[in-house]
Amino acid sequence: MGVLTTSNGAGGGEAPPAHHAAEAIGPLVPSTRRSFFGVLVGSISAVVGVLMAVPVIRFALDPVLHRAGGADWFALGSHGELAAAAAAQPVRAEVSFRRVDGWRATTVKQTVWVTVGAKGGLVVLSGTCPHLGCVALWHGDSGRFVCPCHNGTFDRHGEHLSGPPPRGLDPLPVKVEDGKLWVKYQYYRGLVSDREVIG
Repeated sequence: MGVLTTSNGAGGGEAPPAHHAAEAIGPLVPSTRRSFFGVLVGSISAVVGVLMAVPVIRFALDPVLHRAGGADWFALGSHGELAAAAAAQPVRAEVSFRRVDGWRATTVKQTVWVTVGAKGGLVVLSGTCPHLGCVALWHGDSGRFVCPCHNGTFDRHGEHLSGPPPRGLDPLPVKVEDGKLWVKYQYYRGLVSDREVIG
């Protein structure tokens, strides 16, 4: 006849019955399913979040990645009349155009000068001095353009004569259509010797 023994001490004894071990660990299959569905839902949420963020990021970065919008063509007037007037001295004109800068659209006015180019023919010069952006004015008594801010001077063709400007006045794109002289205003980078259109 066998003897039934039990152990209450900490130093060993028989292992607990199998059903007690299963209760201690918990059900394996349901836990694995919960983990799988948790990862699946998290992945889907991440993908949807990225897809929704792309248009927002593009909208935010668009003004940074694209330079300011340029101007449309502006009619200055009769080509014949302007040519006759500019033969005597440069003719001042104001151009008005819509400028888009980021999300903001504004109507801008700028001074231009219609004059005779060094090789003949009409040219239109930006009135903006390439030094610090002041408007150069024509001085008929001295026969030159003078920037009132730092006394930069230019000849009637816009070539730099003296003073701090790093280059001459900037020529603008022109065309003649239906007997009219058209100009497209452009912004150039200041304080550099080479012409670089920035908008």
